[in-house]
Amino acid sequence: MEVILAETAGFCMGVDLALRRLNKLVASADSRPIYILGPIIHNPQVLKRYADKGVIMVDTPDQVPPEAWVVIRAHGITRQVQADLKARNVKIKDATCPRVKKAQLLIGRHTADGRELLLYGEADHPEVAGLVSYAGNGFFVFGSKEELDEYGLDPDKRYVLAAQTTQDKVLFKHVIGKLSGNDQVDVIVLETICDATKLRQAEAKQLADDVDFMVVVGGFNSGNTRRLAQVVSDKGTPCRHVETVADLDLGELARFKRIGVTAGASTPRMVIDEVLEVLESL
Repeated sequence: MEVILAETAGFCMGVDLALRRLNKLVASADSRPIYILGPIIHNPQVLKRYADKGVIMVDTPDQVPPEAWVVIRAHGITRQVQADLKARNVKIKDATCPRVKKAQLLIGRHTADGRELLLYGEADHPEVAGLVSYAGNGFFVFGSKEELDEYGLDPDKRYVLAAQTTQDKVLFKHVIGKLSGNDQVDVIVLETICDATKLRQAEAKQLADDVDFMVVVGGFNSGNTRRLAQVVSDKGTPCRHVETVADLDLGELARFKRIGVTAGASTPRMVIDEVLEVLESL
């Protein structure tokens, strides 16, 4: 069996930066407790490793005591939560991905004049909650062209179209094309999908054409990992999304001659290597 690993598999720049900032803080936190407001990244193995080091994950600002350190996760937080944290007199370490921060600021700037935000993304994702909090005049989150059609756009309104940074670039282009062809609607388009996401998805599609089966490694709660599995499946290549090596069905995989492996932006190299080792032993 031949096993081929995608070049872009594993941590992206934003995730790597967030974890390096947290690691530095853990090493020099001057005895202050360290809190994370929500998971710093969407990977259970990484979260457990930091919990074992004493890092405490909480859900709301009021769970962080005054004078403690609080780390803002790679997905970012809402403007309201940011204000709550500052009011509580805590020490803030901002580990928001620079791409997410840029998208937040772009949305704030382009909706300040009264435009409504149309955001392509997952309504329940923490990054999306942060992005829409910067919209100055209302917003609508949609996950498909059909949802946007059902919403209906008002010719008397002005809009800003943006996307969650880890969304599918191809599908977003279809949405842009649809709105660009509507002369009745005033829409400004913001290019907020991360280049790393686009490259990772494009590479996964190309690799899917060259193998008999694809394994996508990453947390089941990771949106960008789920989308990787989806773009591969859309190519017609059999695919399995696994969180760890324990999720592999070795009996199923043993019959394939060429297996491709890619991984989400929040998947540690150690987890990827464990999957590769087992596949290469078949």
